[in-house]
Amino acid sequence: MRTTSMWIDRALVLAATLVALGAGAQVFKWTDSQGKTHYGDKPPEDVKRQELRVPSKSYDGPPQIQDWAAIIRRPTKVASLQPNTAGITMFSATWCGPCKIAKAYLKEKGIAYRDVDIEGSEANAAEFDSYGGGPIPFFVAGPKSMRGFSPEALDQLAAAARR
Repeated sequence: MRTTSMWIDRALVLAATLVALGAGAQVFKWTDSQGKTHYGDKPPEDVKRQELRVPSKSYDGPPQIQDWAAIIRRPTKVASLQPNTAGITMFSATWCGPCKIAKAYLKEKGIAYRDVDIEGSEANAAEFDSYGGGPIPFFVAGPKSMRGFSPEALDQLAAAARR
């Protein structure tokens, strides 16, 4: 009985360790022989690569539209950080897969949006932080916000932005 309990404990510790290792994904940047820059988690062994520090992560939960003003109750005094009342603002990063898919969908549907690359400048990062930061993609449309991407949820957010 004691041996079985010991093996169960060891298996649980091993499982927890494997889960923790997966949570700390690495992102690398490298240039191929044609001079093209690549980003990914598995660079070729024979290239010079740079490990990138990624302060945000892609959102992997179900998209939910919510009233961001009810969550973040501190209005900003900087005019450029005010919500884009004319349409949708998307906070993204060049390495974010769900962001790329969302941008392609917005383009396909002809939905106008303002793209803010959270790593493009300090002002972009500050604007993203003014909404609480967190995983991307993150969309703001007037008083509504949505984290993550699905076509149906983005259609609902776009409809709310037109009202």
